[in-house]
Amino acid sequence: MKRIFKKISAVLAATACAASLTVAGTAVVWAEEEIDASVKEALIATAEGLTETIIPLSEEEIDSYTESGDEFTVSAMEAWENSQEEVGEKSADQAKAGETEIVLADDQYTVTVPVLFEKADANFVYLFDEMGTPLSMSVDVKYPMSVTLQRAGLNTLMGLGTVFIMLIFLSFIIYLFKFVPVIFGGKKEEKKETPAPAPVAAAPVVEETDDTELIAVISAAIAASEGTSTDGFVVRSIRKVNRKKR
Repeated sequence: MKRIFKKISAVLAATACAASLTVAGTAVVWAEEEIDASVKEALIATAEGLTETIIPLSEEEIDSYTESGDEFTVSAMEAWENSQEEVGEKSADQAKAGETEIVLADDQYTVTVPVLFEKADANFVYLFDEMGTPLSMSVDVKYPMSVTLQRAGLNTLMGLGTVFIMLIFLSFIIYLFKFVPVIFGGKKEEKKETPAPAPVAAAPVVEETDDTELIAVISAAIAASEGTSTDGFVVRSIRKVNRKKR
């Protein structure tokens, strides 16, 4: 384990130093973003050497490098560890892999190393500073068309399912709106019935009695006592009126 660790560390250090020395001692046309041939050759050799060193690493070796604390080493180990299961084993024939490409932008070099694998091909993308020091590495997996279409279909189904669920939820919320007045409004106030006014007592009607017979009897009695006739009597009826005391 220690021998392997020292070997890989030496390879990484040697390639980085070689690239740095080459870049530092070479004139680069920055205005046109053109890369000197020697710089290009050194960076490509460094990137390809790092790729050939990283791919065969075992899980234990990857874990050991992850704990090294070096920023570039940690990023490289994490990128490769997360992509191993997706790409599978490295293919023996790398003739159709393509050429390594290098791009200069914003005073940084981006080197892309294509590699063929059994499950899916991948590009190892390295970022170097203007002195040729490696800054980071990422693994760009090139999924087959079938996998891409499958993922696109799954994403479409998930999107449609999400929209459908949201529509159902919104419909349920709208349905619940009709219960809001009942819940928050409380019971409607019952209309108070206005009591009917008490009937007004009718004024007592004075019944007029027929006093004709009584008058005749009284007249006859008076006439008999005085020995006169009843023709001269004029009898007027007296009407009794009830007056309420104030």
